[in-house]
This record gives sequence, structure tokens and C-alpha cells, in this order.
Amino acid sequence: MSDILRPVKAVTPPLAGIRVVDMTTSYAGPTASMYLADLGADVIKVENPLHGDDARQWGPPFVSDASAWFASANRNKASVAINLRDSEGKELLLALLDTADVFLQNMNPAKLERMGIDGPTLLSRNPRLVYCAMSGFGLTGPDSGLPGYDLVAQARSGLMSVTGAKGGTPQRVSTALSDIATGMCAAIAINAALVRQQREGVGEIVDVSLLDTDLALMAPRIAAYTAGETEPAPSGGTDSVLAVYQPFETRDRSIVVAIGNDAMWQRFCGVVDLPELAADPDLLDNAGRRLHRERITSAVAVRLADRTADEWLARLSAADVPAAPVQSLSEVVRDPQVIARGTLLPVPGYEGELVSLRPPFRLASMPELRNDPFPALGADSHALLTELGYSAEAIHDLVQRQIVGMPHDLERTQR
Repeated sequence: MSDILRPVKAVTPPLAGIRVVDMTTSYAGPTASMYLADLGADVIKVENPLHGDDARQWGPPFVSDASAWFASANRNKASVAINLRDSEGKELLLALLDTADVFLQNMNPAKLERMGIDGPTLLSRNPRLVYCAMSGFGLTGPDSGLPGYDLVAQARSGLMSVTGAKGGTPQRVSTALSDIATGMCAAIAINAALVRQQREGVGEIVDVSLLDTDLALMAPRIAAYTAGETEPAPSGGTDSVLAVYQPFETRDRSIVVAIGNDAMWQRFCGVVDLPELAADPDLLDNAGRRLHRERITSAVAVRLADRTADEWLARLSAADVPAAPVQSLSEVVRDPQVIARGTLLPVPGYEGELVSLRPPFRLASMPELRNDPFPALGADSHALLTELGYSAEAIHDLVQRQIVGMPHDLERTQR
């Protein structure tokens, strides 16, 4: 076995003992807290007792009333259902936050201040708290109070303006790109703040927004535009800073070819039997190939249409030229590399009908990832309130007055 693949001796997960209280809904915040849970943190979802996280209703598809979207972002968590409109519910949340290392929320800043759970207020109560505010547009600026969704961020950041078919209308990248990337950014910042918290005993206010994340994704395009590049438009993925770097049609399906340097260009020309392009002095560097992109891609398209994708991919691989088929999801879930990496995580109890995706990082000390199913709404309310010192009678009273929620069968068994 290669040393790079050899697992080190299993150790305590890096975030073991860190308590995260997550009051976010939808997808960005739950993604962030799920990655923290994957790294060993104890994550407690705080949900509305009536309907829980909005994403619980996102569908179809549903499997046994469970949303596939919700399942994909909420493994390894506990759930406590609290009515925060009630003063007792808010006090319960504050008691829970007194025990927390991290708090995530995605509420309107004005509402947070009215409830007394804004960053400065909570840090005055718990100075070592890492407070993460997740929003559409950030905590500052004229639009800080506006609601934000993935689609809105993709539109406003310019990301949609460069996405879509050549000559067509702007298109959304058809996945929760802004949400997932924002969750990753939040997890990075929270982990950095936790290092200082553990070292110095101080907290932090982390401000993460969908718009800022999408602007970061657009960094090379914005930098190129401000440096004098023509303002981009949808191109079908044919306007990269590199040439050739785009999809092509073979005899039977689409593939992509990624020419990253001049030596690779020469090898590619040999594979597709275009010696005249390899010898052309105007095409010896990337700047020249960009200038003559249409002439090159027209010639290449004719060549690639002559053979099947498998034939071309084999030849390009042998020449060490990056290329890949454009796979459908039915192919992705059967991809040998995806399977070998254990990327698909079946949700326990759903016989493979629901899956989540392994996080995009691997730790040698954690060869087996924790994979507990998403929690039922309020499933851990009783246990957490008991930990906070509430008696069984007091918990029953909170449930009866709809300040706390939990599954009915669980409530009966705990009385």
C-alpha cells in the first residue's frame, strides 16, 4: 500500500467535545454544521416545533416522508424543537447557548436584535462563543436585511451572466452551488475561530454570505474583466482563459478536453492528427491559441466527431492529456472512482433509497466516517432538556404548552 493511502492510527476526531448549536434552515447553514459534525463536533439543530427546518418539506422526492434534500445535509446531528416566539422558549435557547462553543444562525439581523440573540449580545453573555451569521448579503451594507437564496446570489454575483449556451440567456448552475460553497466557507472560518478559542479562550463573530461566496467563485472572471478583458457572456463553456478547454462532440457523446500548457498542446495535436496546428507559430502559446480559438476548435471538432468517446478518451489518456466524458447522474453514481472513494453514503434505515455525500475531504485518522441518519424533528428535546436540568414533569409541561416539541411516542415513553 502506498504511504499516502496508509491510514494513521485512529485518534479522537479533531472537533470531538465541541458543541455546535445550529439554528439555520434550508441548505447553506445545515451544510456547514454537517461538516463540523463529520469532524467530530456534537451538533444540535434547533428547529421550529410546528414544521422544523424548511428543507424537511423540500420535495419531491420523498422517501417515507423524508426529503432527499434534507437528508443530504443533516446527518450526524441531534434535533431539539423550541418555540422561540415564547419567552420561555428563548430562555431555553439561551441556556443551551451557554453550553455551546459555536452558534450558527441565518435569521434577519433586525429580528436577531429584537430577540437578543445577535452576535454582540451573545458574546457579552458567553465571551468564548464562535458566532456564525449566515445570510444572503452579509451583516453590513444597504441590503443586509434582504432575504437571500442560491438563485438570487448566482444572479447578483454575475455567475449566471457567464453560464449558459452560447448566444443564449443566462442560466443558473443547476445545483445548490451558492449554498454548498457558503457552507464550506463557514466551516473554514469556524474552524479557524475555534483554534483561537481553544488557545486564547476568546470568541468571534463570523459573517458569511451567499453573495460574498459567489463573488469569490467569480474571482478570476472579475479580475480578468477589471484588467481589460471583454465583458463575458454565456458561451457554453467555451471561453476559458485556457485554449483548448471545453466540451466537444464525439461520434456518440460529449467529452471535455483540458489543455493546460504548451507541451500538452503538442501532445494533443499528435493524438488528433493535426500536425499543421502543432507547427503553426501563431499557436505555440496559450495567448495565441486564445486569439485563434475558433479556428482551432473548428478543426478539432471535425476530428473528434470521427471516433467514439471511448476511443478518444483512451488515446488522450495514453498521451497524458486531461479529458473526461460528460456524465449523467446515472453514470456518476456508478463511476468506479466514486465507488472506490466511498463517496455515496446510504442513509441508515432507507435501504439505499436515500443517500448523502461524503464530505470533500478525507482524514487518515478517520478512515470510517460517522454516518448517523438525520434526526426526527425534536427527537433529542427530552435528552437535552434533561441535561440542562429540567425535570420530566417540567419537560412534559413545556411540551403540553407547545414551547417544546418532540415525537409523540417519545414523549409518552419519557414520562
